[in-house]
Amino acid sequence: MLKIGSYNIQKAIGVDARRRPDRTLKVIQELDCDILALQEADKRFGPRESTIDPQSILAETDYRPVPFATRDRSLGWHGNAILVRNSIGILDHRRIDLPKLEPRGAVAVDLQVGGERIRVAAMHLSLVGHFRKKQISSLMHQLHEHLDYLPTVLIGDLNEWRDTAGSIKLFEQHYEVTTPGRSFPSPLPVGSLDRIITSPEFTVEKAGVHKSKTARVASDHLPVWAHLTLEPAGHLASR
Repeated sequence: MLKIGSYNIQKAIGVDARRRPDRTLKVIQELDCDILALQEADKRFGPRESTIDPQSILAETDYRPVPFATRDRSLGWHGNAILVRNSIGILDHRRIDLPKLEPRGAVAVDLQVGGERIRVAAMHLSLVGHFRKKQISSLMHQLHEHLDYLPTVLIGDLNEWRDTAGSIKLFEQHYEVTTPGRSFPSPLPVGSLDRIITSPEFTVEKAGVHKSKTARVASDHLPVWAHLTLEPAGHLASR
């Protein structure tokens, strides 16, 4: 069983307008995921420094960040970061350019989890529907045309309110889309903006939204999570 999650941390600024990285770290520890994608992990301007000290992550949690950052003080790329447990091996990682109106991108990492190799891609998509579709189409092309196939999980803040939207349907040729529940805004959630998307080798056993007292104030998004199982290694033989 693998627990995977996604959390838009809003640059560690809570709904009380206070920047509290310690509070964000507490929610991350509460989640207890094996792999966790973060959005809005870095400030947007200047040196784009991380709002959570990477050394605090290493010292206070069982995670390490995948090294996507291109700047010394950043945690991720375009605010996208992925944390993995220390027991999970990082085999390869890449930054993915996406069509953009505002600064957007995606990141992907190949991981060794026990005896299995998997790929995890994380994203924070546009607020504009037309650009969301272009971004998803570009991501699908880059993952499926330029890389060797691996069982894949896509996670992140899709900024899409409707499960029936055209942008969501663009994933369905290759993946199953899971909406864990309403995650935005955190004090009284009405929108299911954060999703977990899996290739056929994965089964989503359970999924949900983390609704702790701390999570309700630490960001304007609640974290989402899913328990996944993966078919044995023979799943690649038929491809």
